Amino acid sequence: MNTFSIQSEQPSDGAPRFLQSQNVAQTMSSQEIANLVGSRHDDVKRSIDRLVTRGVISQPPMADGPKAGNGVVVQEYRVSKRDSYVIVAQLSPEFTARLVDRWQELEEMSAKPAFDISSLNDPKVLLALLTDNVRKVVALEADNTELSKENHVLEVKVEQDAPKVAFHDMVVVSHKTYNAAQAAKLIGTGRTRLLQFMRQKGWITRSNEPYQAKIEAGLLDVKLGTFEHPIQGTIPTCSTLITGKGLTKLEALWRERDANLLA
Repeated sequence: MNTFSIQSEQPSDGAPRFLQSQNVAQTMSSQEIANLVGSRHDDVKRSIDRLVTRGVISQPPMADGPKAGNGVVVQEYRVSKRDSYVIVAQLSPEFTARLVDRWQELEEMSAKPAFDISSLNDPKVLLALLTDNVRKVVALEADNTELSKENHVLEVKVEQDAPKVAFHDMVVVSHKTYNAAQAAKLIGTGRTRLLQFMRQKGWITRSNEPYQAKIEAGLLDVKLGTFEHPIQGTIPTCSTLITGKGLTKLEALWRERDANLLA
């Protein structure tokens, strides 16, 4: 971590200025070095002591660190930038790049200029701040307006889709099949008209029998049976049934047809 001081200056106009000192004393704690290289803090401190004894680095000052879990205050070394590189090179050279990144973060934080409170006495500065805030408020209101429009469009779509969803749930979830008369009633038309529409769309043949492709697609089914003719005897029959999936598709096609007629 980096340390910095706040200086108070008293200009001729009497207004105090609070500026960040340009001579920032940057240090890094031994605990932070331990975290960077993945070592125990005690091991890092011992390495620092050995390097000091050998005269490789200068004796770093000691400071109170955060309290440990048992409430004991941990003593940390405050290491200079130059010495931190020596220590990391001794402990784990592969972590040097991580140390470089960390120092860059600290220096960027130190380089950020502090706000000069006395500048609020300047009407031009106040006007600039006010203008910037107004611009941000206008932009925020524009975003909120756009969001409200999008929400309204979604609400309208949900309302418009509600009948479609209800119809889908009614016919698909039930797993029932419907004959032409039942399907026509649900769609809102007559049996003859629906069969004619299904022939136009290529669902059934002229004799109202389902095409095999529609059966394989799960849209139609077929019910085979017989009836006794008084003269011809037993005659096979074939009745077209519409599945829930097929009825949903037909209902959508029918609505599209109605929309085209109204257009």
